[in-house]
Amino acid sequence: MPLELVTIPCLKDNYAYLLHDPITGATVCIDVPAAVPHILAALADREWSLSDIWITHHHWDHIDGVAQLVAATGARVSGCATDAHRLPRLDTALNGDFTFARQRIKVIDVPGHTVGHIAFHLPEEKLAFTADSLMAAGCGRLFEGTADQMHASLQKLAALPPETLICSGHEYTTDNICFALTIEPTNAALISRSKEVASLRERNKPTAQVALSTELATNPFLRTQSAEIRANLSLGTAADVIVFAEIRSRKDKFSTKTVSAHSLFVTHRRQTEISAK
Repeated sequence: MPLELVTIPCLKDNYAYLLHDPITGATVCIDVPAAVPHILAALADREWSLSDIWITHHHWDHIDGVAQLVAATGARVSGCATDAHRLPRLDTALNGDFTFARQRIKVIDVPGHTVGHIAFHLPEEKLAFTADSLMAAGCGRLFEGTADQMHASLQKLAALPPETLICSGHEYTTDNICFALTIEPTNAALISRSKEVASLRERNKPTAQVALSTELATNPFLRTQSAEIRANLSLGTAADVIVFAEIRSRKDKFSTKTVSAHSLFVTHRRQTEISAK
């Protein structure tokens, strides 16, 4: 019997995730923003008892609710051993893989956004919780790590089975796709995804949970070998990590123009809808 996954919108654009084993009753919350009432309500609605909390990294919008959720549920907390000094109190400091709900959980070191960032991969469930490393149509800013580190981290995640569902930490997909279209505007898969995401967001549906195969086809940070991207960046024969660093640098500047980005996204959607008629 497969595990049950629940996506919980939190704060302005964060996500927490519940994963429940219907056989053992074990339930884990992956990351805990300061929106604990939403998480408790999701648990109560399903009559689940929280047994565990897994933390991907130390940023406040992923950990500020941990103490309150532990107080309410008594859940055990697990996080990266090397980052324990800046995480909430850990019951288990993770140095490698572990077992949950009859399954082996693979812990993947993915530095870049932070140096202690980890991702959780459940091979049997075809799930990966990547938080702010690999994100829907993007990746996290390099607040602590280097371009080399993040590029290597993304390559680890890109090597997972393509049917893996990537569950990332924020609803940034609209702006990410809008940026991606500026450097790979003729990518048919990206154009199709832009329309799908626009439709979902108009209905206030989440878009940060997507198959890795879709990411491989549309996420510019996984597409450093794209001839179109390289041509638009004037980096035709550069090493992949150089292309990645340039994409990240341009995205950092582009991300400061949210209103313009949204306008471009809407304009592009209208153009593609008109051309389809």
